[in-house]
Amino acid sequence: MPQRFILNLACEDRPGIVAGVTTELAAVGANIVESGQFWDTLTNRFFMRIAFAAPDGLSKDAVERALKPAVERFGLKATLTESARRPRIIIMVSKFDHAMLHLLYQIRVGWLDAEVVAIVSNHEDSRRTAELEGIPFHCWKVDKTNKAEQEERLLELVRETGTDLVVLARYMQVLSDNLSKRLFGKAINIHHSFLPSFKGAKPYHQAHERGVKLIGATAHYVTSDLDEGPIIEQETERVNHSMTGDDLVATGRDVESRVLARAVKSHLEGRVMLNGHKTVVFA
Repeated sequence: MPQRFILNLACEDRPGIVAGVTTELAAVGANIVESGQFWDTLTNRFFMRIAFAAPDGLSKDAVERALKPAVERFGLKATLTESARRPRIIIMVSKFDHAMLHLLYQIRVGWLDAEVVAIVSNHEDSRRTAELEGIPFHCWKVDKTNKAEQEERLLELVRETGTDLVVLARYMQVLSDNLSKRLFGKAINIHHSFLPSFKGAKPYHQAHERGVKLIGATAHYVTSDLDEGPIIEQETERVNHSMTGDDLVATGRDVESRVLARAVKSHLEGRVMLNGHKTVVFA
């Protein structure tokens, strides 16, 4: 059976990049099964994602050696991952568990290919779910006196489990600047609002007070700037004047769950590339 790889690359745009990379892949017998590219004309940055099958027995190291001439020639920032390796994720949640439950379901039915190595919460509410799913559960209460200590525990858990992605599925604690920087590009948050509007604790109620006609949710990478990280996925839902604030919350739960799942899937499949404060997301 052929081995599957995903290659992500970014560099300053110039002629010959695609030809240079694909020529090297062809030389080792790779067969490209999916390809996407984007040229950001404002920054003159080129982005590309290639999914390819390689002959059985061809190692990741061998592919990287084959690509080295193109990497050096074009100054590529390249990342090569093996598709066969199942990504590991940690889900963080507080009391509202709808987004977490949706992720677990999508993993169970195979739409999301991931292994949940731990559920971390600052409340006990999700312990029963973790036990039913056979997932280690960690309840770490957080306050001003122990925040730094608990964040170090999280980083240690990430290291111990070989976690690839931390998912904040309505985890209602603000991560410190230090933790946000150390997890940059490896932590996704779902914000229950269509950012950048209506930030804070009760965005749906803020939206209701303003009489909005559209509500939404935003999945983004975590940064030290609260709710301002690079956006991965968004969705809106139409609402009307007859709906209460609680109606908007109920509608929002469905939107949040879908948006977060799509963002996680895109990240795990190597479809998201950072472009400054923005992202390039290949379909």
